[in-house]
Amino acid sequence: MHIVIMGCGRVGAALAQTLEQQGHTVAVIDQDPTAFRRLGSGFGGRRVSGVGFDQDTLREAGIEEAGAFAAVSSGDNSNIIAARVAREMFGIENVAARIYDPRRAEVYQRLGIPTVATVRWTADQMLRRLLPSGAEPLWRDPSGGVQLAEVHTTPSWIGHKISTLQEETGVRVAFLTRLGEAILPTSQTVLQEGDLVHVMMRTDEIAKVEEAFAEGPEEGGH
Repeated sequence: MHIVIMGCGRVGAALAQTLEQQGHTVAVIDQDPTAFRRLGSGFGGRRVSGVGFDQDTLREAGIEEAGAFAAVSSGDNSNIIAARVAREMFGIENVAARIYDPRRAEVYQRLGIPTVATVRWTADQMLRRLLPSGAEPLWRDPSGGVQLAEVHTTPSWIGHKISTLQEETGVRVAFLTRLGEAILPTSQTVLQEGDLVHVMMRTDEIAKVEEAFAEGPEEGGH
């Protein structure tokens, strides 16, 4: 797949290098030509100097044959304008924009532009480790009806199967984070101390799920 990235800061450069290593072709756009130094001499993709939401600049970067577009410059407005141009003018389906202001991120998410709210995400993850409780939404579908969330589990769930957790709480466990590694559990996987549980659930059932995770398993429910 050909992928266009706007912004050659640390995130943009790392993204470009990773995608190229995975076999994709990549074009990186930045207003500052010196920013391309971050890509290193081994980068084989296109380096395009210009404004990332300018249609001619995007065409030079190969947007017309691209399968995806990422806007990761340092400006929220530039990122969202570029993402909308890629989606609406060039019909790119896989579009994502980095947004620093979490309030804006929620608005753009409703417009159908997937966003990554950097500062909010980092702060939320720190708070999650300091004050583990309830559910922390990680992703929400555009309609807002379903979400992926990390849900705090009471220690009494340790030693119980994921299948039991699912049956008693009514959620679908998407994955676990164990010792820093993401794992896809089976029905036989047993919850261990320190596991972070990430579940898919209906947004209107968050309170019910939080309560079930906090209460622990029913007696004898191994």
